[in-house]
Amino acid sequence: MVIIQLLLLLSFLDRSKQDYLSPRLARTSVAPCAIGQACDPRQRRDAGGRGGVYEHLGGAPRCRKLYCATKYHLQIHPSGKIDGSLEENNQLSIMEITAVDVGVVAIKGIFSGRYLAMNDKGRLYASDVFNQECEFLERIHELGYNTYASRHHSTLQPPAGGGSGKRRASAKRQWYVSINGKGRPRRGFKTRSTDKASLFLPRVLGNKDHEMVRKLRDSQRQPTGQQSPPMGRAEHRRRRHRARGRKGRTKRPGD
Repeated sequence: MVIIQLLLLLSFLDRSKQDYLSPRLARTSVAPCAIGQACDPRQRRDAGGRGGVYEHLGGAPRCRKLYCATKYHLQIHPSGKIDGSLEENNQLSIMEITAVDVGVVAIKGIFSGRYLAMNDKGRLYASDVFNQECEFLERIHELGYNTYASRHHSTLQPPAGGGSGKRRASAKRQWYVSINGKGRPRRGFKTRSTDKASLFLPRVLGNKDHEMVRKLRDSQRQPTGQQSPPMGRAEHRRRRHRARGRKGRTKRPGD
């Protein structure tokens, strides 16, 4: 009889636990994944529809130097010129990379104040204002380099087999930012993602680069032509006292 009562008590306790946990489980339950869709929310797809994780593109802008595999740093001139530089501590090669969409970034020269852009003819130029030609698809290469392709300009290719049979998955060939072995930009329609000139390594800024950026920020905060604040009476007295002390020291040797 005692055993039967213990069994009834245990069954009652199990039901009460289920009733207590059921609303919590309902709130924390994960919705089933759709067919053909990744269950892990971190496995986001990039803007081009291809697989890849681009969580690092969120947050604040990144200050980097884009080092090309041809040993040139991409630089943006205030005049609008785009080319490469072999100098390590060149201020025109310091870029601010900002995410505008998943897998899409905007590249701005900090010291030139211009955005990297590519027109419909495949030419790179520096734009004063941000527009759709300043948007680039950032892809992570398997060797650690990145590629930057124009989001809105590409080459349309005819389907395989002259239109008969299965159509190609993608009928567009991307135009990439590219710096050749002479430090000159290449036209977008002449580039490939596997070209050495299209591979860039985002380098972290060094101490000298950070110092240049800090001075630029300080000069931008202080308006030009602003006078220094007036000195108080105590500061005037200290300076007069120091000047009298210097005069007394210079007179002693001649006495």
